[in-house]
Amino acid sequence: MPLNIDWQQILLHLLNFLILAVGLYFILYKPVKKFMKKREDDYAAREEKTAEALKDAESSRAEYEEKLARAEEEIASLKKSAAAETEAVRAERLRDAETEAEGIVAAARGKAQEEKRKIIEGVGTEIRDIVGSMAEKVVASDKVKLSSGLNDAYEEFLSAAEKDVNDGK
Repeated sequence: MPLNIDWQQILLHLLNFLILAVGLYFILYKPVKKFMKKREDDYAAREEKTAEALKDAESSRAEYEEKLARAEEEIASLKKSAAAETEAVRAERLRDAETEAEGIVAAARGKAQEEKRKIIEGVGTEIRDIVGSMAEKVVASDKVKLSSGLNDAYEEFLSAAEKDVNDGK
């Protein structure tokens, strides 16, 4: 044996190393590889679930946005119909108020005409009374001469009537 190399020892060491490597391969490498594969599959499943959940969330969001748009359109149409209805009610009430106002004005004019008629009748009665009293005064008056004519009597009558009317006010 040159250099003091024992080939048998080297082969035994190689055999030990080979047994150790195969043992470690089956004891450590396969379980670690199996664990890593399981972990990788778990992450892939999580990613798939997350993608599916994201897809569901996006579809739900799109559905809610569509519902919201429809609700906004419905609200807008309800507002328009309410505004139109309000306008119709306002116009109807305005017509009713105008009709009522016309009735009130017509009634007031009728009352005013009646009052005017009563006042004219009352004034006519007062004028007759005044004319009668003036005629009595004129007849009773010593100043009036029958021969001087009716013009003087008429002027005196008018003056007296005017005086009584001014005193009555």
